[in-house]
Amino acid sequence: MIYTNDYESPLGNILLAGDEQGLTGLWFTEGGRYTGLGLKKGASRRETDYFDQTKKWLDIYFSGRDPGFFPQIHLVSSDFRNRVGEIMCEIPYGKTVTYGWIADKLAKERGLERMSAQAVGGAVGHNPICIIVPCHRVVGANGNLTGYGGGILRKKALLELEGNDMSQFTIPTRGTAL
Repeated sequence: MIYTNDYESPLGNILLAGDEQGLTGLWFTEGGRYTGLGLKKGASRRETDYFDQTKKWLDIYFSGRDPGFFPQIHLVSSDFRNRVGEIMCEIPYGKTVTYGWIADKLAKERGLERMSAQAVGGAVGHNPICIIVPCHRVVGANGNLTGYGGGILRKKALLELEGNDMSQFTIPTRGTAL
C-alpha cells in the first residue's frame, strides 16, 4: 500500500509518499519536474510515524539547522540509483560534491577504472526523495549549478539555507538546467 501526505514549506507545498517500510517520495508540487514519479494510483492519504519524522526533520531543516537525523526512508529504485542515493545521504549539511566525485567513488567501490558522471547525473536527477536525500548538494564541474527537479531557484535557496558561499557557484541562464 502507498500512502501520501503533505507539508507546506517556505519554498512551496511538498508531497510526501511512503509504503510500509518508510518514506519513498518527497517532491515539490509546483514547478517540480518529476513530482510523483513512480507514485502509483490509488495511494491513500494517511498519517504515519515516518511522515511525522519527516515533518519534524523538515521543520528543523527549514529553520536553518542540520536536523542531525534521518527519518525512516525506503529507497525503491535500481541498485545503482539506490547506491547513488546512499552516497548523497553521506554529503554533510552545508557541503557540496560534484557528479564526477560520486562517479569516482562508485568506480572505486566497484573496482572500475572510471564511471560515467552522466550516469550519476541521471540517478541524481531522478532522486525521488528530494532535500532529505540531498541531490541539491550535487553540483557540476567548476561549481555549475546544474538542474534540479524542484527548479534551479529552489536548489539555490536550499544551498543558501545551508550556509553555502554562493559566489563559488555559477547559475545557468539558459538550457535544460533551469
